[in-house]
Amino acid sequence: MHGRILIINPNSSQACTAGIREAVAPFAGPGLPRIEVTQLDEGPPAIVTWRDWFGVAEPLCRRIEAEPAEAYVIGCVSDPGLEAARGVTDKPVVGMFRSAVAAALTRAERFGIIGFTEKSLPRQRRALQSMGVEGNMAGWIPLNLPMHVLTDPVAPQARIAQAARQLADQGAEVIVLGCAGMAGHVGVTMEASGLPVVEPCQAGAAAAMLAVVGARMPALLSA
Repeated sequence: MHGRILIINPNSSQACTAGIREAVAPFAGPGLPRIEVTQLDEGPPAIVTWRDWFGVAEPLCRRIEAEPAEAYVIGCVSDPGLEAARGVTDKPVVGMFRSAVAAALTRAERFGIIGFTEKSLPRQRRALQSMGVEGNMAGWIPLNLPMHVLTDPVAPQARIAQAARQLADQGAEVIVLGCAGMAGHVGVTMEASGLPVVEPCQAGAAAAMLAVVGARMPALLSA
């Protein structure tokens, strides 16, 4: 098996892109599609506002049209441009947020989300509504930290730990990290909450890998 899965970070943060790349590195293996991570250099430093969210849709579409892959992952945990991107390719296009929520529901019925900023909530709520699982959310707590702080290996950990404990107190049984910039903070979230933690970069990569392998199964079985 060969080919590739392309993860596109729609923001221009090199630190965020590096964190995504590190998070999905364990998915490399013999016979599996390789996973490549890129970013939109013309994108905003982070996807914060609705304007940011809508503004990256066309650049994402152009990147997908220009770079053939067997599957694509939108590397932002508000799934910007997902519907538009699916309209320019016949290959699977995966949203990290929807993948992470689906993965959380394999662990428990009640999930909590540590959000990026307060402005992220309407976009993530819309995705939850489209999935029919908004009622499964036990809590949603934003960090309200800039991307360069969020991707720092130490600076945001006290705030993340506090949010994780609050979500556990609110009845969450599993926690979803609500931004790709939190990829390096799974350990502190798990330790503070005592709960399973879903990291969305890995959830998106796993969903894309399943889509690629699943699409190849008929040919493999008939070989």
